[in-house]
Amino acid sequence: MQSLSRLARRPLLSSSIPAAGRITALSSHFSNSSLAMAPISKETDFLVIGGGSGGLGAARAASARYGAKAMVIEAARLGGTCVNVGCVPKKVTFNAAAIAETIHQAKSYGFNVQETAPFDWSTFKKKRDAYILRLNGIYERNLGNDNVEYVHGWAKVLSRNSVEVTLDDGSKTVVNAKKILIAVGGHPTVPPQIPGAEFGVNSDGFFDIDTLPKKVALVGAGYIAVEFAGMFNALGVETHLFIRYDHFLRHFDPMIQEGVTNEYERLGVKLHKRSATTRVDKDPATGKLTIHYKEGDSEGVLSDVDHLIWAVGRTPATAGLGLESAGVTVNEKGYVAVDGFQNTNVDNIYALGDVTGQVELTPVAIAAGRKLAARLYGPEQFRTAKLDYGNIPSVVFAHPEVGSIGLTEPEAVAKYGRENLTIYKTNFTAMYYAMMDPEQKGPTAYKLICAGPEEKVVGLHIMGLGSGEMLQGFGVAVKMGATKADFDSCVAIHPTSAEELVTLR
Repeated sequence: MQSLSRLARRPLLSSSIPAAGRITALSSHFSNSSLAMAPISKETDFLVIGGGSGGLGAARAASARYGAKAMVIEAARLGGTCVNVGCVPKKVTFNAAAIAETIHQAKSYGFNVQETAPFDWSTFKKKRDAYILRLNGIYERNLGNDNVEYVHGWAKVLSRNSVEVTLDDGSKTVVNAKKILIAVGGHPTVPPQIPGAEFGVNSDGFFDIDTLPKKVALVGAGYIAVEFAGMFNALGVETHLFIRYDHFLRHFDPMIQEGVTNEYERLGVKLHKRSATTRVDKDPATGKLTIHYKEGDSEGVLSDVDHLIWAVGRTPATAGLGLESAGVTVNEKGYVAVDGFQNTNVDNIYALGDVTGQVELTPVAIAAGRKLAARLYGPEQFRTAKLDYGNIPSVVFAHPEVGSIGLTEPEAVAKYGRENLTIYKTNFTAMYYAMMDPEQKGPTAYKLICAGPEEKVVGLHIMGLGSGEMLQGFGVAVKMGATKADFDSCVAIHPTSAEELVTLR
């Protein structure tokens, strides 16, 4: 681990520092420095390592709801990946991209909208950063309101009941805890085997870009790469997306994979299919990048690239936490092994969120944290409380939006057999596009996967305008075990796209 004094000079939101790991200069932006210098408790009931969504949810519930003495230790900014370099600033950027699309579509509805200047990315970024900074402060105040002790520093596990804390000033102290929760999340991975990979940035670095680039390249086929590519393209940036296969979002239903991939190509995103990056060069005079790659059996070169963003996966932030000192089992990929109740193999040590490699979504970590707090400190009826990881809805803020809950069609076939499934599908043009020319019309596609004679809905997949908001309500229905007859019995809301899901034949 690098020296604390050197790390303290790192810039705000340095993409080279794991969010849960290193001491940074961020404390100067909040009251963290004064908190860190104050004496901290040497004993606590519940010590949480990591101030992200899951850790904060667990600590606040343990203290405010059940009266446990709780402490949170975080070395970077409160809120973790989601608040600082994930869901929240991403959705703000998606909103900007959506407005850009609306401006271009406005003429079809009779508006004469003329942009007098290009999109002001720099002003937008400053406002987005200020919004995130306010959220950091809100998170800190919420901890205080819930009587959770917050320590800005680096935690290292010494044993099943003790943690060494290195504060911002370099001093160290040991905290004894009855129970310890590991909720440190993860950080983006940069492929070390590619020469010149360091000239690109990881996905966190997307939020450090100060001016709107002219040409960008992204490597990855997951939701992060797809979302960023869609945003850049909508804002007028020449966007190249390198993927290993013919489609991206390969964990989603084939309808989604094919539909969104085809739409990105139609919208002008330059897809490099079956590609592999082999080398990255940087011009020392201009800072421009040249990307060498293989695409199928041919070799290619992409030059004059302003930014290269690696979005090829995430690594759990367990290095340097001292988990081996307590005997906590970590698998070959660095994830902490847990059971369904968030127990590690060591009594009194628990783990949740992205560091466990389960469903890596913010609401999942929050829900798991609150369930754990209820089980550990709540009334007797909560002693068996645990999160149900089945039928968790997820959304991709792509262009168009994607929503999914339950099994994909291949998964359903593998589980139930093709002969036991009834699949309902529809493709249509949303009414929003009725006034537009063909080249402006986006696709909408829905699929219901039903199993057994009762036609229980075991998978729901939607693609089109408003999918993110729409899925939350339908997710409740699927979670409750709704059947196709239940969907049919709901009177349609007209005219909406969502009504198609309750009128499928």
